[in-house]
Amino acid sequence: MANYWLCKQEPSTYNIDKLQKEKTTTWDGVHNNLALKYINQMKKGDLALFYHSGDEKQIVGIMQIISDAYPNPKEKNKRYVVVDVKYKKRLNRPVTLDEIKGNRMFADWELVRISRLSVMPVSSKIWSEIIRISQK
Repeated sequence: MANYWLCKQEPSTYNIDKLQKEKTTTWDGVHNNLALKYINQMKKGDLALFYHSGDEKQIVGIMQIISDAYPNPKEKNKRYVVVDVKYKKRLNRPVTLDEIKGNRMFADWELVRISRLSVMPVSSKIWSEIIRISQK
């Protein structure tokens, strides 16, 4: 069974348009210990929400994890790991952080509690609610 994740990126650095055009990319640049722990738990076949951080603060699409975690070849320290991802689809409409914060179902989610965390797990209940909201 696939697990669900959320991965944040500043859209001026890398965004859903670029991923859709390139089809695949390596999700790198993560140095936070907890985020690295989560990347290490990702498995090929898992799904991830693509979150535009910065000024946008919204979930915009879905990616598929297409590799298990492996050491970042651009880093000397092998604890910095990456995964490869593939564009899956855009959400019908973005789901904003304000909408998420306004829904009590999300109160304990890392996206609300640990705002600086760039990679985090998503429960199947939260995943389903995000998809439901995006279809309104």
